[in-house]
Amino acid sequence: MHLSKKCSVFKVVLSALLIVALLQLIYLSFLSRFHGKQQRYRYSELFGGSAAKKNAHPEKNTRKERLRYSLSTGGIFDNSGQYRVYKNLIKSDFTTSQVPGSHSNSGILTLATHTTINNLHHLDSLLERWQNPLSVAIFAHGEDVKFATALAYALSFFCPQIQALVDFHLICLSGETASFPEQDQEHFAGLEDCASVFSRLETHRDKYQNYAISGNISYPNNLLRNVARGGAESSYILVIDIDMMPSADLHQQFLAMIRRRPPVSDEVFVLPAFEIRHARKIPSTKAELVQLYQVGEVRPFYEELCPRCQAPTNYSQWVNSHVRETGSLEVAYTLNWVDPWEPFYIGPPTVPLYDENFKQYGFNRISQACELHVAGYRFSVLSSAFVVHRGFKIQGEFHAKKEEENKQNRVLFRSFKEGLKTKYPSSTRRC
Repeated sequence: MHLSKKCSVFKVVLSALLIVALLQLIYLSFLSRFHGKQQRYRYSELFGGSAAKKNAHPEKNTRKERLRYSLSTGGIFDNSGQYRVYKNLIKSDFTTSQVPGSHSNSGILTLATHTTINNLHHLDSLLERWQNPLSVAIFAHGEDVKFATALAYALSFFCPQIQALVDFHLICLSGETASFPEQDQEHFAGLEDCASVFSRLETHRDKYQNYAISGNISYPNNLLRNVARGGAESSYILVIDIDMMPSADLHQQFLAMIRRRPPVSDEVFVLPAFEIRHARKIPSTKAELVQLYQVGEVRPFYEELCPRCQAPTNYSQWVNSHVRETGSLEVAYTLNWVDPWEPFYIGPPTVPLYDENFKQYGFNRISQACELHVAGYRFSVLSSAFVVHRGFKIQGEFHAKKEEENKQNRVLFRSFKEGLKTKYPSSTRRC
């Protein structure tokens, strides 16, 4: 009797467990279908389809059509014929609303930068500091061309601040073409919001070291700088690397300074460059930076690798110069260029372009600063504005061919300097 009761209880418990397990399976199946449906909707929302037509967002469809058109042009070749350039692959709302050559561009400072997909994740923290127009030139090679196109579009789709302010330009080898990522569900699976896109970019972080791109491909840094500069519809441009951060409120303070003083066509405004040991918190103000500088957490940019390259900035004078109580930005002092200074500066779009013959490591920025000097420009150092590189630059962290590239570009630099004599025959300045 007792045995029969025990068997009955066992059957009831077993049946209950089976029912619970069955319900869990049904629930999981429902979640899986719902997630799949959600992903299909997300994908169709990105690139069209019935769901997108029913729930169409006109501004999103316009963005999609602009991307489709940009890609349909096939881009243009650079002067060397080695690279294909998709200028304004994706335009920001800000740029789309601008009228080229109009006076509405006169009160704008644009940040121009360049990167591979390897370092595009830095855009997230850069936008926390720089909430103004930004022009980004991306170099991609091989499979990364497809990935860069897809992720740049996803960033502009999911991230409101990027939609509003960031223009993307794509550069690849001339034998490669970017295509509309309509069938590329692989790169979009799991993307639901801005954070998820940056999480995907994190998976490509540190894919290769510095300029050591797979396939022994040369990184055309000066071409990228020129493309990013050329994509900026503004009266002033600051060109920096994407792993650098400008001081806070630079846009507002600089334009306020320009309104107080008459513009000079042959002047550029230097921002002293630093590097920080730990990048958890980048200093916002000069006071914060000087405090970190005094305890060794911040030091001049390239202090270990090439101290002469930044020494003419005169860091001791800048650090010890007091900022007026008003807190307004102004010119602290003006310098003549000396070899091998490679300052980061704000300048008008009329300054000479970077020489695109320089690729990989060495002399790519020095050559442009040298030309500014020969062309008659003066270098005015700003009183409280600066840029900071994330992390100390140290020996041994560069790719294996760094020294070889530096030697090749040194030879090219000698030839470049000779060419400036012909380009500026009336100039008495030399590099």
